[in-house]
Amino acid sequence: MSDEYRAVNPNQLMPTLIIDGHTLTQSSAILEYLEEARPQTPLLPKNPADRAKVRAICAIIGCDIQPVQNLRVLNRVGEEGKNEWGHHWVTIGFTALEKELTKTAGKYCFGDQITMADIYLAPQVYNATRFGVDVSKFPTIARIDSNLAGVDAFCRGHWSRQPDCPEELRAKD
Repeated sequence: MSDEYRAVNPNQLMPTLIIDGHTLTQSSAILEYLEEARPQTPLLPKNPADRAKVRAICAIIGCDIQPVQNLRVLNRVGEEGKNEWGHHWVTIGFTALEKELTKTAGKYCFGDQITMADIYLAPQVYNATRFGVDVSKFPTIARIDSNLAGVDAFCRGHWSRQPDCPEELRAKD
């Protein structure tokens, strides 16, 4: 991690978004900001109960699955155990997530409109694959991910297409 990034985000974790003269960190804070500052592109449904359901899906991913596989945790687990660790926790999390998504999913996590939940899901499916999780065992998750892969904004937003992606990992278009 560069000294420049450490100065921008002292927590030294991803993500960081610099927008409208603000430096924002943490996925939920960034997405809530975008929801409020860019209402023409809503990331949450209008109905409060539906909004809560989308936030719950986000929390399953962002609070229950992802934190136990972030770099700080994986470094502590050690090189030899990190794949088993990641596989274990993603599988447990995806088992719960799959059950929730069968109640809410349409084309995407919550019906047929892209929401915050989809933004949380896409990178988590990548992590699942990285840890050798057979995503086909989670058909709703796999179907949603396949649908998201066809959305231009998700393709352009992929980590391998970002300007700070190391050249050796950068997507070759």
